[in-house]
Amino acid sequence: MKIGFIGGGNMAKAIIGGLKNNGFDMAAITVLELDAQKRAELTTDFSVRTCDNHDEIRHSDVIVLAVKPQQLREVCLQVMSILSTQLIISIAAGIRSVDISRWLNNYQAIVRVMPNTPAQIQAGVSALYAMASVSEEQRVQATTILAAVGKTLWLDDETKMDAVTAISGSGPAYVFYLIEALQEAGIGLGLQPDEAQMLALQTFAGAGLLAAQSTTDIKTLRAQVTSKGGTTEQGILALENANIKNIMLLAAKAAADKSRELGDHLAN
Repeated sequence: MKIGFIGGGNMAKAIIGGLKNNGFDMAAITVLELDAQKRAELTTDFSVRTCDNHDEIRHSDVIVLAVKPQQLREVCLQVMSILSTQLIISIAAGIRSVDISRWLNNYQAIVRVMPNTPAQIQAGVSALYAMASVSEEQRVQATTILAAVGKTLWLDDETKMDAVTAISGSGPAYVFYLIEALQEAGIGLGLQPDEAQMLALQTFAGAGLLAAQSTTDIKTLRAQVTSKGGTTEQGILALENANIKNIMLLAAKAAADKSRELGDHLAN
């Protein structure tokens, strides 16, 4: 499989790095990047081919559109002339496959993907949606590429992408926010900043790993830590009295609404 990337930013580098760690042939990857310094860095770091024109990726089996959402329409208009049977993978947030298809003169072999930032350490999760004409072989190609940076989840309905954006796309920021809050709480209770940071980070990392590896549901895991009349129970009661769960629901809804809004705006 020959892969062409348009854009050599952080997510493209994360995917390329994951493929490299999985033993993928770096000579089969070409990255179109207009910035000469970034091209040099990509060649040095990953031994991939780089270029500054679309013709160099014409013979790719898969073309990954790894540019900002605001740039995607222009990129599609530029890449349209080199398309024949390639699979197009878009990782641009908010942009719907029907709009990408329209910008590509009704091209249909499109998979839309929502990855997240833990992909940078191959611990991400990516949701994928394929247009109806995408073949099973192309689905396998898309899975192979995104599985290099973490778990994959195929969606049967593209409208779920707004929820995915709100939960796993924006989710790392929610987690960082809570880590920050727990760290500040530790400092407020008398811990040194480095002590509070270490405890907060390891608590989130360990709890997440335990939840991921356990066959017990999350609610039960929480109950197992919350002894009757104990310290954790008092902490949970404080969170419930502050309506933190509802606040999280509102945060996710706001992110999903913004995802839909961006999709509507950028489609025009």
